[in-house]
Amino acid sequence: MSAALASRRQFLTLLGISAAAVGCGTATAGGAGSREQVTTLKYQGSVGAVTLPELAADLGHLGNLELEWVGNTISGPQDIQSAATGQIHFGGAFNGAVVKLAASKAPIKAVISYYGADRHAYSGYYVLEDSPVRSARDLVGKKVGMNTLGAHAQAVLEMYLSRNGLSKADAAGVESLVVPPVNTEQALRQKQIEVGVLGGVLRDKALAGGGIRPLFTDFELLGAFSAGSYVMTERFIEQNPDTVRTFVTGVAKAIEWSRTTPREQVIARMTDIVTRRGRNEDTSTLKYWQSYGVAETGGRISDKEFQIWLDWLGERGETKKGQLKASDLYTNEFNGYGKG
Repeated sequence: MSAALASRRQFLTLLGISAAAVGCGTATAGGAGSREQVTTLKYQGSVGAVTLPELAADLGHLGNLELEWVGNTISGPQDIQSAATGQIHFGGAFNGAVVKLAASKAPIKAVISYYGADRHAYSGYYVLEDSPVRSARDLVGKKVGMNTLGAHAQAVLEMYLSRNGLSKADAAGVESLVVPPVNTEQALRQKQIEVGVLGGVLRDKALAGGGIRPLFTDFELLGAFSAGSYVMTERFIEQNPDTVRTFVTGVAKAIEWSRTTPREQVIARMTDIVTRRGRNEDTSTLKYWQSYGVAETGGRISDKEFQIWLDWLGERGETKKGQLKASDLYTNEFNGYGKG
């Protein structure tokens, strides 16, 4: 077995996806030769939160499309591999994870941005108020809790360490651990970890409790940017273009609705959605919601949102430099927001 093939198989194993499954592009698409397009989209949600597609559906922006919830996930890489293998019709992940999956020859395409960092929506790397950790070098030998490995939180952490002068050997001494987001604050306060990555409503809830401070944030490190995209298989897009157009445009409208509607009204709508869907979820954290953080109008994607991670993965040796072009990883063709 060649080194390149071994590396690819190791990566696919980490994502929990077989090379055979990826190669098939098995997303349900109404059957070969069928003229009917899929109108019920399977997806994974997030506990106690309202995803943009869920918001779009509630606002009536998905037309005749229906969403079928099949469970929840806290892992972007898991979500997009589920989309790549046809278990769900769309999945969302950090753009670096999308690059990795595309580099493994998975037949996927990003269709719209769905989260990012701005002055309201960001991920912070928090320590206890009296923690001795005050610099990147202080992290050596420490545990950092995050939602999943190989995705946004770990990538930003590694960028922070590199930009602050740590060698690869020193950076290897910083231990990244998987901690479910709903448990991160508790793990930090109980000193099971020295640093906890917190974002969104869970971050603001933890801050309201006091006693913690940020070491740094992704917004401070990188500025405002769209960080993740929803992806679909190329086969599904080809066989269901009208469905994809309705979905993407509907999500784009939901993004802009959340920007232009008074925050209190957005929170009230989200609270109503979570209450009505009956999944026995806590709605108390929704009052801390401020923004989805999507940078571009209507969630349109640009090269820069993938190029930064192409460069980063190339430097780490996880992808070959020049193997992929940013423009090949996404399409704005189906985003009709603002097109008349």
